[in-house]
Amino acid sequence: MKNFSTVVTRAVAAALVACVVAGPVQAAECSFKPNAPDQHRVVKGDTLWDISGAFLEHPWCWPQVWGMNREEIRNPHWIYPGQIVYFDRVHGRLSLTKPGSDDGGGAPVLRLSPQVRSEGLERGAIDAIPASVIEPYLTQPLVVEKDALAGAPRIAASQEGHLYLGTGDRVYVRGDLQGATEFQVFRPGAPLRDPQTGALLAHEAAYVGTVKLVKAAAPGVDVHTMTVSNSVSEMGVGDRLLPAPPPAVRNYVPHAPQSPVDARVMSIYAGVSYAGQSQVVTVNRGSIDGLDVGSVLQLYHFGKTVADPEGKRGFLGIGRAKMKLPDEQYGSLFIFRVFGRVSYGLIMQVTAPVEVGDVAKSPE
Repeated sequence: MKNFSTVVTRAVAAALVACVVAGPVQAAECSFKPNAPDQHRVVKGDTLWDISGAFLEHPWCWPQVWGMNREEIRNPHWIYPGQIVYFDRVHGRLSLTKPGSDDGGGAPVLRLSPQVRSEGLERGAIDAIPASVIEPYLTQPLVVEKDALAGAPRIAASQEGHLYLGTGDRVYVRGDLQGATEFQVFRPGAPLRDPQTGALLAHEAAYVGTVKLVKAAAPGVDVHTMTVSNSVSEMGVGDRLLPAPPPAVRNYVPHAPQSPVDARVMSIYAGVSYAGQSQVVTVNRGSIDGLDVGSVLQLYHFGKTVADPEGKRGFLGIGRAKMKLPDEQYGSLFIFRVFGRVSYGLIMQVTAPVEVGDVAKSPE
């Protein structure tokens, strides 16, 4: 099962247990594979995406198949290695109960009731995605939108004029803290421009550490006093501050965007030219365009315009008529962090390398 792509959190692994509320599959895009197995034993290293991919043509659409809404999935019932997932072919659903072993082939319905939401993960439940893959993108400001740069506080001076700073060093920050006391420090990097319009949407940002307020600027003093609480890279004068973000939402529920989205791959993290499965890219669409956490987009190589070998020649017999080739779908992208105009996506199943400029749009 490890050859399948992996993304989602343990919280949504709950859907597998509660899937029995669903009826037969109706939507073509959420159909079961013709060669779907009768059962699968959950092993360590499996994910819900893995398991769904063994049974379904498109593993991301399991909430639709199982009839679960997002609020229900937030209240999890966990699955563990050693349990068996059965394909109930008669009822067109998945279950942890063997078909025919309960109520003439039915499966027990789990009634979910309101409860306090917890971000904790049940010990021993199957992993959804290795935390190391996307954790930096959830907790660090690796994309800073252009409007945030103008007003971001900055390190203006350091203790005793140190050129570079480390944990425990004192720094002096100038700018409006807006009531925050703990900050992440970043260094603005390459601009992120819309591949379609050329407009500047954001900047990449190199995360260098965190600082904590010691004393706010007193009357007649221009800077706030802070100390470096953590440093992952050398910090220096000119680096920018953003308030530490709230805990990231990790209850991912894959779904098609609520409105049609036609995006382009804007950058590949680490500045490489090509990306593959389980790598991270940015796209030039965000919350104002209808994307939210859990949105799934299909990846396409943009169809080229080529000369028609049998087309009519142009003016004065020069050149051939052009024809547009279709966009070729080759994979999917799971959106896991969303800004106003930019989003991070994790590359899922792909049959070809991902390139900057590739199309990422709503599933058809």
